[in-house]
Amino acid sequence: MVSKKDCAIANSAKLTILGLGPGSVEHLTVRAWRALQAADTVYLRTNRHPAVAELPIKAQTISFDGIYESHSRFEDVYDQITARLLSAARRGEALVYAVPGDPLVGEATVTRLLSLAAQADLPVEIIHGLSFIEPCLAQLGIDALDGLQVLDALEVADAYHPAINPALPTLLAQVYSRGVASNLKLTLMNQYPDSFPVKLLHAAGTDAARLEALPLYAIDRSPHIGVMTALYLPPLDELSSFESIQNTIAHLRSPEGCPWDREQTHQSLRPFLIEEAYEMLAALDTADPAALCEEMGDLLLQIVLHAQIATDDGEFQMVDVLRQLNQKLIRRHPHIYADTDVAGDSDQVTRNWEAIKRAEKAASADTFHSILDGIPKMAPALLVAHRYSARVSKIGFDWEAAQDVMEKAREEWDEIFAAESDEERALEIGDLIFVLVNWLRWLGVDDPESLMRSVNAKFYKRFSYVEAQALARGVALSDMSLDQLEAWWQQAKQQET
Repeated sequence: MVSKKDCAIANSAKLTILGLGPGSVEHLTVRAWRALQAADTVYLRTNRHPAVAELPIKAQTISFDGIYESHSRFEDVYDQITARLLSAARRGEALVYAVPGDPLVGEATVTRLLSLAAQADLPVEIIHGLSFIEPCLAQLGIDALDGLQVLDALEVADAYHPAINPALPTLLAQVYSRGVASNLKLTLMNQYPDSFPVKLLHAAGTDAARLEALPLYAIDRSPHIGVMTALYLPPLDELSSFESIQNTIAHLRSPEGCPWDREQTHQSLRPFLIEEAYEMLAALDTADPAALCEEMGDLLLQIVLHAQIATDDGEFQMVDVLRQLNQKLIRRHPHIYADTDVAGDSDQVTRNWEAIKRAEKAASADTFHSILDGIPKMAPALLVAHRYSARVSKIGFDWEAAQDVMEKAREEWDEIFAAESDEERALEIGDLIFVLVNWLRWLGVDDPESLMRSVNAKFYKRFSYVEAQALARGVALSDMSLDQLEAWWQQAKQQET
């Protein structure tokens, strides 16, 4: 049975969380000052704060710095701090938990405390303070409402690509060591140029405040990095983000936009999508990074335009495209995002991928699905033939050795000459081409289209040489004998070697 004393303690139990501000005790609010004066016990997340020495604390103070020093994982630190605070609050202590800055800006322990306190019906009073953001804004001379993104440097550093809109300014907190700065810059350099000019803010809001301008690649070389260091990234370029191209396309499709863009439909854009895909392939073949960059943009334009048409028609939005793509990639990589073991075998990865695809299709409808489904029939025919043969080979429908494919090619060759009509002969040639594509697969050629493009390019180069020889002599190709044309052709071949 609960005693009256226990009830009184439970009813009086309360947790006060206050912010100490960014540095100087002069930033402490009057309300926070009074709460500290009235407290029985003041728990400090850290006593390594410039204002601690001047706080009006007459009560017992307990610092959690020792917990940080005794654990290697922040999760364990946060668990122990919240457990101690909740236990003390339940005993009815008039306690205050004081944290740097504002309790609701970058304080993981506060987030956990609020959640656990709500579950325990424990009242919590939040006394706000100036966060680290305000003195950083003053030091940089910028307005937060100009699109400022405020993020945790630790979370960004743990990612492989920064979840940052580069067209907007960004402030990253908790760059408290060179190790954090080093990991952070590696992630950021997946989006920003290595020499991108950035600023490190040290001890903002204190007399020791320092603003350090340097290139991104050098941030981990700063000798001033400490527990009060933040990183500022200015906007990269107003047209450099995915959001900006979406806005441009939405504008072009709007009533104030372009008549041509407004008229387009999914079907009307089909030829442009195919054309841009081929132009990107051509850029890949040239090995020209600038050309590839441009053609990737042209292909992306088609995707964004289709997504905007779908948005306008109420079909789906770009966020749906991105969400489904992310979900699919995670689902089909269980060796990365789950516990499937592939022992570093890329072939096993491919087999898992195909098995997951089949399971997805089987779950999506009651109708029959072939293992060949998912290979686009509108793709180039050589590529489809290669994909078909590769797909069925995974379930054992294949020749046992390359020699068997060669024998099959000879068989198809003989059937061409045995055909009794041009129509039959053409069909037999098609069968031979299919076998030859299989032979290429056995030879390790995964892209017959690229192979044929290189063959076509070689033919173009050689015949251009033949044309140049005729032009140099002032003669028409049609007036030349086949022997002369062949001689020039052989000269072109010799020049290649």
